[in-house]
Amino acid sequence: MERFKDTVSITDNITLGGNRLVLFAGPCAAESYDICLETGTEVKKICAELDIDYVFKASYDKANRTSSSSYRGPSMDMGLEILAMVRNELKVPVVTDVHESHQCAEVADVVDVLQIPAFLCRQTDLLVAAARTGKPVKVKKGQFMAPEDMQYALNKVRGEGNKNVFLTERGSMFGYNNLVVDMRSLPIMRQYSPVVFDVTHSIQRPGGLGGKSGGDRQFAPYLASAAAAVGVDGFFIETHPKPELALSDGPNMVPLPEMRSFLKMLKSYWDLTRVREF
Repeated sequence: MERFKDTVSITDNITLGGNRLVLFAGPCAAESYDICLETGTEVKKICAELDIDYVFKASYDKANRTSSSSYRGPSMDMGLEILAMVRNELKVPVVTDVHESHQCAEVADVVDVLQIPAFLCRQTDLLVAAARTGKPVKVKKGQFMAPEDMQYALNKVRGEGNKNVFLTERGSMFGYNNLVVDMRSLPIMRQYSPVVFDVTHSIQRPGGLGGKSGGDRQFAPYLASAAAAVGVDGFFIETHPKPELALSDGPNMVPLPEMRSFLKMLKSYWDLTRVREF
């Protein structure tokens, strides 16, 4: 399959789809400034050592939690303030989710990349509003979507004149409370845009813990290695100093103390395969 030839500009210094690996990583939710800063500082240091471009990730609102009693985030105002402080302190770009079209302009004033959650990847008004900010748009493939159909989500963004849009694979529903990754989706979607592989949500068990989601963290290295071997342009990884204490998605996050060895392994596979063309 012919790979999409254009690149996406994340910032003036970071390009997705070129010859450098890009990592989007951080805690699931922006629980606190301290957690975000500790996580971002360590991941930035590791990425510098391994020659990986880094984009910090955290969500100010987890609007699609299984239960209404689950932690959603610190609020939009406080969450954006945390993201702004981390961005300023670490001097790294930031990505976060948007769930409503009216949020896009305000969020775009703070972050560098707008992420469209998987459940919302077909929401035309949301995609259009994100596109009109002029910021890069990261669209997650819906758990219910065929990879071929994601080209239409891209077209909704590009139709507004925004060419900096790309896709993320995060697994497909496989029965109840389970996901499976069809590695064919990576080259299929890579025909239409650069592709990021979401390591930690691909091992999630949606709603699998009775009112909240679980995960199979032990499978993260296997899926990440497979994606690197197949070919991707970047990785998305949620990480936390103590996942067992995380307020969202702890069971599928990579512990921060393990990120150096995890990324070292991942980069070695990516370096071996990135020049291969079929």
